[in-house]
Amino acid sequence: MSTQPVNNLSQPTSAQFKPSRINNIRRSVMNHFVTALSILSTILVIAPLVAILVYLIYKGASSLNFAFFTQIPAPVGETGGGMANSIVGSGIILFLASLMGIPIGIAAGVYLAEFGSGKFLATAIRFTADVLNGVPSIVMGISIYSLIVLQQKHFSALAGGVALGIMMVPTITRTTEEMLATVPHSIREAALGLGVPKWRTAVSVTLRTASPGIITGCMLAFARVAGETAPLLFTAFGNQFWSFRLNEPIAALPLQIYVYAISPYDEWHRLAWAGSLVLIVMIMVAVTLVRIFANRGALKGGS
Repeated sequence: MSTQPVNNLSQPTSAQFKPSRINNIRRSVMNHFVTALSILSTILVIAPLVAILVYLIYKGASSLNFAFFTQIPAPVGETGGGMANSIVGSGIILFLASLMGIPIGIAAGVYLAEFGSGKFLATAIRFTADVLNGVPSIVMGISIYSLIVLQQKHFSALAGGVALGIMMVPTITRTTEEMLATVPHSIREAALGLGVPKWRTAVSVTLRTASPGIITGCMLAFARVAGETAPLLFTAFGNQFWSFRLNEPIAALPLQIYVYAISPYDEWHRLAWAGSLVLIVMIMVAVTLVRIFANRGALKGGS
């Protein structure tokens, strides 16, 4: 009795293989398209920053010299001079702002993430932080002018630090809350299971775990206020001479750049470009150093 050959069903036919090949090609094309789109988006984001930095180097690098970092502004009509007092003044104001804004912002963020669930006060804090994030900086300057400068009857470095510090608080608050929300609940439960109080868990465990993201938020807030000019016009006011007292008007790099930029003198325009370059480099160096030390601390803590 003869038997008919039976087709091996385990072998794919050409009709079965063709749709699979088409799907693979489609997925590969889509993958390359999305990858190219991501790279293009990254370039579009970075290109303006690189262009600004390159242009600042082109316009301002030639004006940087030893006198720029050691001398105060020269009188009108004279060449030379520098912005040493403005660089030091900016450092003082930003130190005051960070001294006030960072602790308050982190404390508010910890409260919102760890203790404020469902409470009316937490909702009010979130709403206030979101509103402050959208308030124009000049409005903040006028407010501090009314609250501090008019009461003291003079401009001061302290008023400038308070204005910039308040501007830092909402960014740090919301960033801290979001970073703490990413910490797994199992970490909190492990600490609480060992008998650690909730406040100690929040400070020593949760906050430390989220510290890299919180530091990033602090640096974003610092970079935002470092170049602000409008609030300082109503608070610090500026100073053409050396000043280290907190209750006196003080020079600041953004203020000096603004004064030089709107002047009709080419010499001052040249110094304004140099000051802009120094301001950008100062922000980049400060952010980079903080991130380096933060990463080292995280690595030591993990080990």
